Amino acid sequence: QVQLVESGGGLVQPGGSLRLSCAASGFTFSNYAARWYRQTPGKERELVAGISSTAGSTNYADSVKGRFTISRDNAKKMVYLQMNSLKPEDTAVYYCNAKMGNFFEHWGQGTQVTVSA
Repeated sequence: QVQLVESGGGLVQPGGSLRLSCAASGFTFSNYAARWYRQTPGKERELVAGISSTAGSTNYADSVKGRFTISRDNAKKMVYLQMNSLKPEDTAVYYCNAKMGNFFEHWGQGTQVTVSA
């Protein structure tokens, strides 16, 4: 059974940090690029960060550059998002995504991140 399961979300104060984790199972994770997206009510899902299958390249949304870091461990079938200097506008449901080519794509169920004093 193909699964992506996110964890690590929660409530944090502005300026704080969280580390999101995503556990993959049921497919060859090391063949897939991985991404983190986020979504708030009434808005489209936004790409936050991406990492290639071998972790050789990463990319970030301008809004999180210098604050967020994406990483992966293919041996553990995990992808991570370290989020520092969090702002209230980072509040969203964060989704893990794995994609290979144009036809193979998997999504997690999402984890809520709330940044509030």
